[in-house]
Amino acid sequence: MYKLALAAAAAATFALPAQALTTGDLAFTGFNADKDYWSVAALADIAANTQVFFSDNEWNGSAFNDTNEHTLVWNTGSGVIAAGTVVLFTEIDAAPDVITASIGSLVLAAGGGTGLGLSATDDTLYAFLGSAATAPTTFLAAVSNDASATNITNAGLVVGVNAVQLTSSADFGDYTGARAGATTFAAYGALVNNSANWNILVGGDQSALVPSTVAFTVTPVPEASTTAMLLAGLAAMGFVARRRA
Repeated sequence: MYKLALAAAAAATFALPAQALTTGDLAFTGFNADKDYWSVAALADIAANTQVFFSDNEWNGSAFNDTNEHTLVWNTGSGVIAAGTVVLFTEIDAAPDVITASIGSLVLAAGGGTGLGLSATDDTLYAFLGSAATAPTTFLAAVSNDASATNITNAGLVVGVNAVQLTSSADFGDYTGARAGATTFAAYGALVNNSANWNILVGGDQSALVPSTVAFTVTPVPEASTTAMLLAGLAAMGFVARRRA
């Protein structure tokens, strides 16, 4: 009985492996067009060696329609990235170019164009699965400083749900809302994708500002079945203790 109780407690805390990403599993939390920085939060565990593409090439509903834009590919690395982690990316168009990721690796994608750099005017940055040369299989998230949300809706994304639309021509934006207190990581999606929860700066030189990489945390509510299993385990342990006494 004692061993069964321990097994029940272990089963209640068993961690499932990371699943393939889907729309809304990433959320943009920072954007700097003056320094070519951005950041994303994982709202679900990311499996090792996942490839995520980032592009500021406008999606018209069926294809990327700019030849002077670019696409980068992020390999997430050899370990699982836990939900709540915030990753910072850099793609400074300089001499030499600086392209980095705080976790994993970020490189220019083959066939993805060479026009590095984010624009402070009418730009939309997407995160998606698929490849640079063909149509994305899944748009994950987007951030835009375009006055119109057309580039977001063309990708099947929704402002306030899985995409954030900053002030038109924003140079810098950083999510400043809650990063603790939610019961699930997915619950942060509506907060992060609401531009009212961002510090947004238009104009001026904002190249010295870096988006925050503070992680998100949750306070999960135990499921009824998990609580019942735990209570059953404790009762069994008490029964065994009484018999031994």
